[in-house]
Amino acid sequence: MPQVALKQATIPYQVLGPADSPHPPVLFVHGILVDERLWGRVAEGLAGLGYRCILPTWPLGSHTIPVNDGADLSPGGIATMIHEFIVALDLREVTLVGNDTGGGLCQFVIDSHPDRIGRLVLTNCDAFDKFPPFPFTLAFALFRGPRSIKTLFTLMGWAPLRHSPLGYGLLLTDPDPELTRSWTAPCRNDTRICRNLAELLRHVASTDLTDLSTRFPRFTKPVTLVWGMADRCFTPSLARRMAALFPNSTMVEV
Repeated sequence: MPQVALKQATIPYQVLGPADSPHPPVLFVHGILVDERLWGRVAEGLAGLGYRCILPTWPLGSHTIPVNDGADLSPGGIATMIHEFIVALDLREVTLVGNDTGGGLCQFVIDSHPDRIGRLVLTNCDAFDKFPPFPFTLAFALFRGPRSIKTLFTLMGWAPLRHSPLGYGLLLTDPDPELTRSWTAPCRNDTRICRNLAELLRHVASTDLTDLSTRFPRFTKPVTLVWGMADRCFTPSLARRMAALFPNSTMVEV
């Protein structure tokens, strides 16, 4: 898998689709405790239609390359990494696609670094004061120390706990035990990854996206909200509120 060495981290990524695609590139941003495989089937489908899809693994807890010492792992810092990645690959008019925490990070990107973004697609994700939504507020509180992360992720070697409401249970309709096990393996096996995740979670504040949402009207490029209506965490009301604030938005109910 190719890699990009940024100032604060090395980001591995996968590319699907033709290099000479006539369409703008599609860049995916996953959430906490998953990796680029979250987007596999979606990206394969788009690649088959001629889109160039770029799927990085961001340093959000399921990464295997620890970030550099002193890296800024706040949401704003991760957004800067996303921007630097875009610049490093010289991507332009990017279709930025985000889900879960990744959707929140995309909101940071369009706020601070909108110049190379051509359009935004958000699926069910954090927004406003739901950063994160309940019950993940409890999990985030538990995961803010490397030792507690190591202990809890050792317990998550047991699939029923991984697939409980405090794990992936509310987020995946048919979880693959081997896939979810691999997503939790970096924190089970590498103390440096535990420290990275703890540092990130200590910088997540529920007020961050509320403040940022006041500037949504500045982003006049197309925004599409593709929302699963049965989601119990990222409820449809979040999408409707965002759609009302973006001046060029479309909401697609799934």
